[in-house]
Amino acid sequence: MLRWISIIGGLLIMMGYHARSEALFYYFRLEDQIPETHLLRLIDKHISFEFVREQLKDSYSETGRPSIDPELLLRMLLIGYLYGITSERKLVEELRMHLAWRWFTGLGFDQEIPHHSTFSKNRHGRFQESKLFEQLFEQIVRQCVDVGLVQGKHLSVDGSFVEANAAKESRIPREQLAEAAQVHHTVRRYLREVEEQNPVEEPVHEQEQVSTTDPDSTYATKGGTPARLGYYDNYLVDNHSCVIVGVQATAARMSQETVAAQDMLIRFTAWQGREPESVAADTTYGNGEFLQWLSDRNITPYMRTRDSIHRKRSPFFGPERFTYEPEHNRYICPAGQPLNYGGRAYRNRAFNYIGTRKRCGACALKAQCTSAPFRSLNIHQQEPARQRARELANTPGFARAQRQRKKVEALFAELKNQIGLRRLRLRRLKFVREQFFLAAAAQNLKRLVRFLSQPTRPVLEVTA
Repeated sequence: MLRWISIIGGLLIMMGYHARSEALFYYFRLEDQIPETHLLRLIDKHISFEFVREQLKDSYSETGRPSIDPELLLRMLLIGYLYGITSERKLVEELRMHLAWRWFTGLGFDQEIPHHSTFSKNRHGRFQESKLFEQLFEQIVRQCVDVGLVQGKHLSVDGSFVEANAAKESRIPREQLAEAAQVHHTVRRYLREVEEQNPVEEPVHEQEQVSTTDPDSTYATKGGTPARLGYYDNYLVDNHSCVIVGVQATAARMSQETVAAQDMLIRFTAWQGREPESVAADTTYGNGEFLQWLSDRNITPYMRTRDSIHRKRSPFFGPERFTYEPEHNRYICPAGQPLNYGGRAYRNRAFNYIGTRKRCGACALKAQCTSAPFRSLNIHQQEPARQRARELANTPGFARAQRQRKKVEALFAELKNQIGLRRLRLRRLKFVREQFFLAAAAQNLKRLVRFLSQPTRPVLEVTA
């Protein structure tokens, strides 16, 4: 270290100068460099990932060269999702320089970091076959339930559109897929899977045009944004803890959101051994079938019903002004006249009740009821469940549940802004599902370890 001393205008100036030097030997211990409150240290302290080896033991041969430790690969992938590194190539580069990441993975400075292509090989093989990432997510949710972080009484559900790794210009008519398969490996594999009718995969929405880059992606829009190719990431969230208790990747179709909600609720109910008390959602979920499904399970639906625009804007009496007489299977209008059962409309999933020209023509309230010669009333097959949802919409519990529902939107904001999943990196539904499971697991891990780091909390092990 040299010091330069100079006198300028009567002032004494002492300026230090550090010369770069290289020592042959250093005493350096990674363990001493990681703060006790660091996120990765908390995860390493409270969560064990040894279940990975047990889960994958049947996928490895007993002979040959030892493979890369699958727990090491999982820890590396989790780092990427915890810190928003969406590229595995970039993740490997950053791991070479980041002390905390090296410590978390157990890699010393003298150990070689796995090549980025290793992730792809394991993803298409052992990881995909064993459903490792789904198992990881489910075990973390079970632990959240076991330690009391998740109450499981009041839940919220929502879906968010995530853009696929494919351009809309890659779409071609479905009838041209066979021709495109001659030059596109992805299309060739897609057609082979469709022909085999793999029962493991849920059906994807049939579209007239299919992307040659990602045939499973759906051309759709949500929230008034321009149409793009993508998927829906569906979350079921515990309102008390903001922990994601269900996640499912689906085609980007509104009809798939309620299907995903039912599947997630069934799985979560099996985990905690009882039904939740309520579920909050937006109007997208307020169809009669889903409301009836919730009613059959005594789950309170805090969501507005999906009513047609004609019903909302109609100047005439709505169905709520008519009284149903179950013993006669008819409705009584505000003027006291009966509307008799007129048949079932299968297309609209409704029952039709009609008046007569004689009764309606001379009615003093006709101008407020209909402009037609007689009143016709279409009643949804699940109208009692829909009406109950309308009544709940005026209660304090509904307002409270809708405020809690905003936590789901906050989780989607975290998914896209912090984890970096505004646009997917992997293609095909099975690999998109992997990304969603890992992202949700990373989000839950942050909340779980902070809860467990409180005094008197036990050290847990993720077990399969």
